[in-house]
Amino acid sequence: MSNILGNFLRLTSYGESHGHSIGGILDNFPANIPIDLDFIQDQLEKRRPGASSIATSRKESDRIQILSGVFEGKSTGASIAFMVENQDARSKDYNEMEKLFRPNHADYGTWAKYGIRDHRGGGRSSARTTISLVVAGAFARLFLKEVTKMEFLAYVKSVGDIRDPGDYENGDYPELEKQAYTNDVRMISEEHAALSRRKIEQSRSAGDSVGGRIQLLVKNVPAGLGNPVFLKYDAYLAFAMMNIPAVRYVSMGNGIQAPEENGSSFNDIFEVMDGKPRTRTNHSGGVQGGITNGMPITMEIGFKPVPTIMKEQPTIDTSLEPGVIKGKGRHDPCVVPRAVPIVANTAAFVTADFYLMNRLARKD
Repeated sequence: MSNILGNFLRLTSYGESHGHSIGGILDNFPANIPIDLDFIQDQLEKRRPGASSIATSRKESDRIQILSGVFEGKSTGASIAFMVENQDARSKDYNEMEKLFRPNHADYGTWAKYGIRDHRGGGRSSARTTISLVVAGAFARLFLKEVTKMEFLAYVKSVGDIRDPGDYENGDYPELEKQAYTNDVRMISEEHAALSRRKIEQSRSAGDSVGGRIQLLVKNVPAGLGNPVFLKYDAYLAFAMMNIPAVRYVSMGNGIQAPEENGSSFNDIFEVMDGKPRTRTNHSGGVQGGITNGMPITMEIGFKPVPTIMKEQPTIDTSLEPGVIKGKGRHDPCVVPRAVPIVANTAAFVTADFYLMNRLARKD
């Protein structure tokens, strides 16, 4: 089982949904970086369950404990170990699911691979494991803040068929983030946030769920991050995003529209702005040939509807006998609002990893 993300900056994560805790070890994090624990805790708070009426009612404080690698408010260069305890697991809610394979979950695949699975809340496949991504990404953002001017923005682009039509690529990211967090949908447009909230509530009332999209934007990324073959920046960013539970697709820049375009309309034309190469458009999402070009990183991440629904569905069990399953327990009717900080911090972790690798790529 692979539990490691990163190439130079490496996160090794551990934990299950209903185990003792979720945590990880962060290796090769630079020394002497000021560590703002309030910032890290704030990122955890943004994905915490029970913080909104349209999220799961599971109540977790998600208080981070730093076990090593930080001394007197700064990183020491040693491995950073961290832990968040699970405090409100209700394993009995999953008793009936011990032998049944839930539709669109990892139950069958895990059982087929290992011959054993932790059925309580999905075990290692639970979205609760993303705590380690949020923490590692928050550390990465503290590092990048010291050495660059990068800014990260993630927000809900759509819920079901309701889509925020705004173009925020060149906006004020900190202010836009504040706006997104004024509502529990995490959408910048207040009008579309209200419509989306109603759709989520309607899905929950019907015992169903709904999917959506998150837009990722990263500003002030230096040109030259990434590699032309096998370790492309956009390929690894997509890899990391696809490892977030419920993600079913990623689109870099205007990638979804690319197959319908002509080269004359899709090409990003270079020009000089403020003494630096820039492009008039950004259809490629800030990456060309696997390497960043200095334009903002833009990526759309699509999430499926939460597969645990409060409706009866046919399935089979571990004896290959037919059965019926109906969701119990506490679940999000739509995962995208709580996934916003996961996306932003995962992007920061990948970007910090590539930034550190780039230091090794050339003499100057």
